[in-house]
Parts: sequence; C-alpha cells; structure tokens
Amino acid sequence: MAKDLYVGALLDVYGAFLSEKQRELMSHYYNDDLSLAEIAENEGTTRQAVSDIIRRGEAQLKRFEAECGYEKKISALKSICASDIADGEKIRRISAVLEEI
Repeated sequence: MAKDLYVGALLDVYGAFLSEKQRELMSHYYNDDLSLAEIAENEGTTRQAVSDIIRRGEAQLKRFEAECGYEKKISALKSICASDIADGEKIRRISAVLEEI
C-alpha cells in the first residue's frame, strides 16, 4: 500500500469524523511514518487488520472531500497566500474562496 500525501492532508481536515481507532492508526501511518507491520505490532493485531482499517478510513476521507471540498479550498488559500501577487489581488482571491465555503 503506497502512501498518498493527499490522504494525509485529508486526514488533517476530516480526521475528527473518523472513529478514534481509524484516526489513531491512520495518524501513525501518515503522520508518524510507521509501516503497517510496525503499527500491527504496536497494536497487537495483524498487518491485514491495520491495512483494512486504513483502507476504509481513506475511502471515508475521500467521500468527505468529494462532498465538502474543504481540503481543496484550504490548499487554494495556502497557494494564494504564498503567491507573489499584489495584496489587493490576494484579498480578492481569498474572499472568493471564502465565499465558496
């Protein structure tokens, strides 16, 4: 199972909507960079069980993003703030994104 940085960003935005166990295991996998085997050993379970929980969590996070789109909007705001455009244009673009929320 390859790690997807996008899922890590979704976890930051929507993680509170997952079960405590899903959030914990996904945080170990994406934020602490532990392998499935390391997580399974720490949790006293199998690698397959950890993989299943993470896979279901990823699917949930992607459904949340498809419905709400908050991570996309947050990324847009970060991009605008980091850009070299004039302050007035930044404010206009930020306001446009915030109106979508």
